[in-house]
Amino acid sequence: MADDRYMRIHDQERLAQGERVLGADFTAMHERVLRATELTSRLNVLPFDDDDGKTVLFEQILGRPLPKTVTIYPPFYTDHGLNLDLGERVFINQGCTFLDYAGIRLGSGVMVGPKATFITMGHPVDPGERRQFLSGAPIDIAENAWIGAGAMILPGVSIGRDAVVAAGTVVADDVPAATLVAGPKGAVIRRW
Repeated sequence: MADDRYMRIHDQERLAQGERVLGADFTAMHERVLRATELTSRLNVLPFDDDDGKTVLFEQILGRPLPKTVTIYPPFYTDHGLNLDLGERVFINQGCTFLDYAGIRLGSGVMVGPKATFITMGHPVDPGERRQFLSGAPIDIAENAWIGAGAMILPGVSIGRDAVVAAGTVVADDVPAATLVAGPKGAVIRRW
């Protein structure tokens, strides 16, 4: 597979020799997952009013300072952190998960309800490839969108400006600007 959306899990040369050794890209990703998990674990046990402690940990998780106008209420979960791009005035409520290895962008003014999940990585559906590769694609949420509580945004999805994703919606396809999507398949309910 030559597609950039796929990452081999094992070192192909060593696998051909009968050794099951993780590849360099997968190993680097795995090490970052361990570090991000350690940092978010520390973040999520801080007292709510420990703003200085949260600031330090968010800088380590994101690899840069959290924009001053961004609000994130812990608990907060990410498997990578370094590929999470947050615009001005983003609001993220409690219990959200960002699996951001392939990249997640939240534009200015985006609001995220509690327990929303953003997933950029997975495995191919084909059983023969499932344990050989990780697959992924970035998520892009345009300005002023609102992601409802418990929504799940899947790899490669773009959500348009001013769009609303209703609570509990699974979004597998792009969402046009200025629309409300709801239901298990993220169907367009209304436009404005």
